[in-house]
Amino acid sequence: MGKGGQPRRAQAHDGELGAAVARAQDGDEAAFAVAYRLVQPRLLGYVRGLVGDDAEDVTSDAWLEIARDLGRFKGDGAGFRGWTATIARHRALDHLRRQRARPRPSALEQDVLDLPGPQSTHDQALEAISTERALELVAGLPRDQAEAVLLRVVVGLDGPAAARVLGKRPGAVRMAAYRGLKRLARQVGGESVTDAASRTLGESK
Repeated sequence: MGKGGQPRRAQAHDGELGAAVARAQDGDEAAFAVAYRLVQPRLLGYVRGLVGDDAEDVTSDAWLEIARDLGRFKGDGAGFRGWTATIARHRALDHLRRQRARPRPSALEQDVLDLPGPQSTHDQALEAISTERALELVAGLPRDQAEAVLLRVVVGLDGPAAARVLGKRPGAVRMAAYRGLKRLARQVGGESVTDAASRTLGESK
């Protein structure tokens, strides 16, 4: 069972990631490369969901900032994933503003009831949105839903961490992820994965 409802495959690397980050902060370049390898695939998927084809350039800019500010980071492996997602999000939003495509703020501001579900469906949800086609579908969601799905399923953040990245309350992020996955289920015409996944992403912790 993953702490905070994180996808197990993300959480499984958090110990290794935290150790690599600590060594990198002491100047170990090889350790920074390990941290990059553990974080980059999910971070790139998140940014691709926000900016599309420009994701690699935006993510590269984010990593320059991450490397520059690494000494200021305090936290563990899960915290590092949240911190890097925050930096990447700022870069992505700057990119979108430059394209005069300012994202609309979410209208969903109130906390909602917890939406419990089985942990085992996280991996299924990750599989469901790991393809390029699926990322295109996610990008078509309302922005609050798209970001919630990307942070929870692709980056693997728990609800409170995703809420901190987005500057929202956890309940709002849980509901946005739930609604986003329900909409994806209708788009792909199959409820089997996303129904369960959306319940899982609604967990309170």
